[in-house]
Amino acid sequence: MQFMRGHILKLDDRITEAWKYGMPFFCYKGKMMCYLWVHKKLLLPYLGIVEGKHINHPDLIIEKRARMKILLIDPHKDLPMEMIDGILKEVLQYYTK
Repeated sequence: MQFMRGHILKLDDRITEAWKYGMPFFCYKGKMMCYLWVHKKLLLPYLGIVEGKHINHPDLIIEKRARMKILLIDPHKDLPMEMIDGILKEVLQYYTK
């Protein structure tokens, strides 16, 4: 989680941190972009994408959310950085439109 925090913040100078809804959020130019949290039932860490409904990626899960999607992260494996970077690149493109 600490690595992901640093990685997200390095993506763009306009990404900032905020504490919202009791969770660490990352904002792009003041708009909520993504967050890191742990899935309550699966007990797995995940990256939540606020405008996930606009991001098409097969590994993003919508569950019962209308707007957000999540990417579950297996803590016992290496982080799939190419996939994570691809998703985050799409997210940044969405916010820069």
